[in-house]
Formats: sequence, structure tokens, C-alpha cells
Amino acid sequence: MNKIRILVVEDHHVVRQGLVALLNTMPDMSVVAEGADGKQAVDLFRQHEPDVTLMDLRMPAMSGVDAVIEIRRNFPAARIIVLTTFDGDEDIYRALQAGARAYLLKGMFGDELMDAIRAVHAGKSRIPPAVAERLASRMGSPGLTARELDVLRLIVAGKSNKEIGEELHISEATVKTHINNILSKLGVTDRTQATTAALQRGIVHLS
Repeated sequence: MNKIRILVVEDHHVVRQGLVALLNTMPDMSVVAEGADGKQAVDLFRQHEPDVTLMDLRMPAMSGVDAVIEIRRNFPAARIIVLTTFDGDEDIYRALQAGARAYLLKGMFGDELMDAIRAVHAGKSRIPPAVAERLASRMGSPGLTARELDVLRLIVAGKSNKEIGEELHISEATVKTHINNILSKLGVTDRTQATTAALQRGIVHLS
């Protein structure tokens, strides 16, 4: 029986080692390579062309989403599972839009992970109900424009309206208009709530 060849990409060494050890106990699976960041993920995928890739989201050098995009640009049939602690609806949306076949949370049971790997290897997708619910709420809400995202990132960074205007070369009145649109789309009433929502949903990430 041909084993499912797996690439594991996870920046936390202990977590990665645990995953590799667990997967290698499965009679139908074999870890062929492991990496600690998105750039390594792209290089290792090119070298090994694994059947299934387990990809963390938040990593140094290159994010998981960017790595998924880069891999699928060169290997459109790549079967990638995002395995992360983050369940913000924007994180989920970006990963699936990039081409991930499954989005799993690290709190899941080992059996669920194995089932997901086998399903994705067979050409199926795997989205747990809780993740699907978050994704549905994201799909039903109006998205922010590129300029609104710029303003939101600067709000999260603690910039005043005046500072945001200077950085983006727009008037304070225009900044206020963008902020009103952001508050409306996020369903919040002030800048503090906007910051909390942006971080929780994965719209903005603290570097």
C-alpha cells in the first residue's frame, strides 16, 4: 500500500515534532519533510511534491496563506490543510480563498486530523461545523475596501486621525468618512471596538 506522503510546516518546534511523531505512527502515512516557516514550505514542497501538506498560518518569513498561494501558483493540484489555533473568520476566508482544502483547529482530536488527511488526499474538502459557521458569517458581511483596510491597520497601531491622514496623504475629513464606514461594516461603535474586532477576526495581525 502506498503511504500518504506528508509535509508538515509549523514554526513551534515541540508542536511540529509531536505532529510528525503522531503521523508516523499511522500505517498509511509518512512524513517526508518538515519546515518552520512559509519560505521553507515552498522550497520543501518543490523538492518533495508531497500528497498532503499540513500548514500553520502565522509563521515567520512568509505566512501560511502566502505560502499556500505560492505553492498553488506552481502546483495547482496541491492538497493543503491549514492547521492553526486561529479561528477568525478573515483568517479562514483568506486560507480557503488561497486554495486550502481544509481548515482545522489545533484543539481537535487526533482521529479527526487523520480523517481529514485521508479525505483531502482523496480529493475532498474538510471544514468543521464551527469553522463553516465563521466562514458563513464572513461571506455574509460587507468586505472592507483596500483603503479602509489601510485606515484600520493604522487605527490598530494607535494612530490619531491626523496621523492617519498624514501617512495616507488624505484629509482628516476623508479619514473620518473611512472610519465611519469601517465601524458600520464591522458592526461596532468606536475605535476600541474596531481594534478588538479586527484582531479577533484576523483582519489585522499584530506584527
